[in-house]
Amino acid sequence: MGAPKRAVAAVASFAIAFGAAALVIACAPEVARPVVRPRPVLVPTVRIASDSAGCPKDMALAAGTFCIDRYEASLVEIAGDGRESPFPWNVSPEGKSVRAVSVSGAYPQGYISGKDADRACRASGKRLCDPREWVTACKGPKKTTYPYGEARRRGACNDHGKNPRQILGIRASTWNAMNLPALNAVEGTLSKTGEHETCVNEWGVYDMVGNLHEWVADPKGTFQGGYYLDTHENGEGCDYRTTAHVMSYHDYSTGFRCCRDLEAEE
Repeated sequence: MGAPKRAVAAVASFAIAFGAAALVIACAPEVARPVVRPRPVLVPTVRIASDSAGCPKDMALAAGTFCIDRYEASLVEIAGDGRESPFPWNVSPEGKSVRAVSVSGAYPQGYISGKDADRACRASGKRLCDPREWVTACKGPKKTTYPYGEARRRGACNDHGKNPRQILGIRASTWNAMNLPALNAVEGTLSKTGEHETCVNEWGVYDMVGNLHEWVADPKGTFQGGYYLDTHENGEGCDYRTTAHVMSYHDYSTGFRCCRDLEAEE
């Protein structure tokens, strides 16, 4: 078999935009598709609370003090006449008029900088989460290392994905190579929001460990939680924290979700 269809299509569509590096990949010999074994069936180990009073429907109440998106953010693009349409999840939204949405069953937005993530949250009347809020929301009411408990459960979250750079034969670590749309289009890498039903805590917040790094509101540049290839190099589970990049940085692994203050009671 050749490379996964959605990866090949993404390479072809964006080869010109990304120059010679993408053209080399597009013209390279097809790579044998790895055998993808089905994940073991896991059962959620937490009971999700139904009370999110004071928060919008797409958000969960965390620690009784703030609201957080239930799912990693996707984007919609806003046209000049106000009409909205889904924004491609595997390209940077830099310079585009977009806002964040939190929905189940969508590919979350990668390739996004901290600045654009903050802008997208604000366009939806929300904000990036404070680093401490993010950790609080990830650990849940029992303050565990992982959303679902204290011990890592293999397959509970999307934290053992395929390495798309190896599959596509990409050796360079240049800006263009790390932002090729084909990377997150490789089968067995990025998962749809909520697809890992066991990667959830008692507040009903999904995918806070693995899948995509999540930007937080730190002007020095921080993203948390790890992504589908790594959730332990810079800390375990909810304590994973990367501080090596400025807020303008983005690559295929960077995503986000939004927070907001509780709505005032009338």
